[in-house]
Amino acid sequence: MENIIESLQQFWQFTGFANASWEHLAMILLGILFICLGIFKKWEPLLLVPIGFGMLVGNIPLFFDPATGEGLRIGVYEEGSVLNILYQGVRQGWYPPLIFLGIGAMTDFSALLSQPRLMLVGAAAQMGIFGAYLLALALGFAPNEAGAIGIIGGADGPTAIFLSSKLAPELMGAIAVSAYSYMALVPVIQEPIMRLLTTDKERRIRMAPPRHVHRRERIIFPIAGFLCTAFIVPSGLPLLGMLFFGNLLKESGVTRRLAETARGPLVDVVTTLIGLTVGASTQADVFLSGRSLLIFGLGLVSFIVATACGVLFVKFMNLFCKEGRKINPLIGNAGVSAVPDSARVSETVGRKYDPNNHLLMHAMAPNVAGVIGSAVAAGILLGFLG
Repeated sequence: MENIIESLQQFWQFTGFANASWEHLAMILLGILFICLGIFKKWEPLLLVPIGFGMLVGNIPLFFDPATGEGLRIGVYEEGSVLNILYQGVRQGWYPPLIFLGIGAMTDFSALLSQPRLMLVGAAAQMGIFGAYLLALALGFAPNEAGAIGIIGGADGPTAIFLSSKLAPELMGAIAVSAYSYMALVPVIQEPIMRLLTTDKERRIRMAPPRHVHRRERIIFPIAGFLCTAFIVPSGLPLLGMLFFGNLLKESGVTRRLAETARGPLVDVVTTLIGLTVGASTQADVFLSGRSLLIFGLGLVSFIVATACGVLFVKFMNLFCKEGRKINPLIGNAGVSAVPDSARVSETVGRKYDPNNHLLMHAMAPNVAGVIGSAVAAGILLGFLG
């Protein structure tokens, strides 16, 4: 009988119930919220559902023996565990370049090539990154931590993971969850800013149809774009190289199988792994802290500043544009790197004021420029902080 009781007591010590704390329960509830937002609100479900379930996985309370310093060796932070091995793709920065390969293979740069001046809008939106970097420095973060936090303003989860893995791996969970959260909240955050910074007349501006882009231009662009950006910021090579390589696979017309694999099965598998492991890295004892909340706040500021800078820069450009060549400021929000969600926001808001004014194709130009811009900004930060 005593052996049975002792065995039951030992079994109880290994259960999640015996090791649970309110912090674990809070993170589990947050994970359930992410899953619900992805399923019922359809806010970036391909990201929020894996991240939310990863939060559940990462916050199951595990037994840990303080005397020996050993646990069950199954947690994401325990060396040699399956989750830890999968997490190395995030920790070592393997997953983001593969995501960029898929993004390149599914991105059409024709909108940007037909209106190259809109590349400046994508560049202007990156000011949110450097603004948040300076603010994080002022709040006492180390320079490398501030750089990793600032990249949240690009609204590009893979770039945020890549940079934080190099500059501040201890903050990666908070930075990654923050970046993906704001990507999912693009329609909620951006529309009020767009309305606040534009007039009714500006929202009704109609832009000339973009010109047709020839196949030869589309093939030359990934080669020329890669060489130009990589020579300027060699530290951004893993992201920029894979982005433009994926686009060359798409546009060449002779590597269709490779392009379809890159933008289909490959990016789906990597997105699943990156979401699940990022979510699992938010263990309550590591994630719940004042610094994590501060990072969320700084990320929001960064995203707001990036959106505002994009809209305001279009208004500035219009001061020098002739009638008929003016740009609708509602596409300025698309300068952040949330493709194609921020471009859809431009279209949705524009049609509320003029149902026949379609801004989506115009907004895609600064949107894809923002993808390149965020990778370049990450390269710049890594170059002088890494």
